[in-house]
Amino acid sequence: MARNVELRDKDLTSLLSTCANICSRFVEVMTRLHQRGSSRPGTEVRSTSLRRHRLTPRMSGHFVCLIALLAASIVPLPAACAQSVDVDDVHISPRIDPDKPAVKIPEKISEESAIVDTVQTHATTLKSKVDLVLVPVTVTDPMNRLVTGLDKENFEVFEGKDRQVVRHFSAEDAPISLGVIFDMSGSMSSKIERAREAVIEFFKTANPQDEFFLITFADKPEEVSDFTQSVDDLQGKLVYTVPKGRTALLDAIYLGISKMRQARYPKKALLIISDGGDNHSRYTEGEIKSLVKEADVMIYSIGIYDHYFQTEEERLGPQLLGDISELSGGRSFTIDNPNDLADVATKIGIELRNQYVLGYRPKNPGHDGKWHKIKVKLLPPKGLPPLHVYAKTGYYASSQ
Repeated sequence: MARNVELRDKDLTSLLSTCANICSRFVEVMTRLHQRGSSRPGTEVRSTSLRRHRLTPRMSGHFVCLIALLAASIVPLPAACAQSVDVDDVHISPRIDPDKPAVKIPEKISEESAIVDTVQTHATTLKSKVDLVLVPVTVTDPMNRLVTGLDKENFEVFEGKDRQVVRHFSAEDAPISLGVIFDMSGSMSSKIERAREAVIEFFKTANPQDEFFLITFADKPEEVSDFTQSVDDLQGKLVYTVPKGRTALLDAIYLGISKMRQARYPKKALLIISDGGDNHSRYTEGEIKSLVKEADVMIYSIGIYDHYFQTEEERLGPQLLGDISELSGGRSFTIDNPNDLADVATKIGIELRNQYVLGYRPKNPGHDGKWHKIKVKLLPPKGLPPLHVYAKTGYYASSQ
């Protein structure tokens, strides 16, 4: 309900004058009382509490000032009270946090995406996930040559004992995120020039869209180059590497797989060039194999081994690289002549760009976080010799 209060100027003048007269009269009376009490000899206020409450002229002056301030505060009252209150007025603006970004809801969630898209609002969190298992496959003939030109009908995929329906098939040259893990231990001194040439030849098979990073290792792994599309930059950094120290191969693989979390493309691979087994890592072989199972990264390796192994670690080196590569769906190459390094590296580069990719959705998708075995079988056209299939052996299902 609106209320209007109107005070005229003469009313305010009268009110202020009355307040001033009262204050002046009060000061006069209190001054006389004070003078009267102090003129009587022997008169003293015995009560301490009463003495505390005696009003001196100075205190009276303070009281006058207080009355004047109260009177002055009445002056703007008419203007404030004269305003009418409108019940339709909105005086509170919505609270907006400038540091919090606005929530964007994607217009469409791709059916083929295997990424969890989460939209956060004030309501319950919504999640959408489509399980699509992608399996890169390489096919070779008895002479270890690549076999191309096959169709979707030439492949069968089994998860456990259940045959899966292949919903996605491609044989195109997709961009790759690739990391090179380069052995710089002391035993590589006599092979370092050939190994550098092998990496350069490998880069020559790259596409303009590919991205690379470089890790070297000896006593410990070191990231020499972050992801880049400049092959010249990587070649320049390889020139200044000096072989020395021992061989922390497993630690370097761990660093390479961890680096792949920053990869731009879904197709990811590591190329390892080494001349022996591990003898200086903190991580064990079992830990790295478990990590390789969890990571969707193919591992290719080139082992440059001497004819005679001086230590037990060197003797077990070929089997170590072979097991890790096969587990990831990649391949391991063993050579005893450093002059063959460049040819093998070129072959791996071509192979990476001529793979088949099979995609399926599990018939019984279980978000159990467990290891699910995969088996790819080939149904080759008639007239071809026995072919060999390379593919990853399984994957860890999501736990959500």
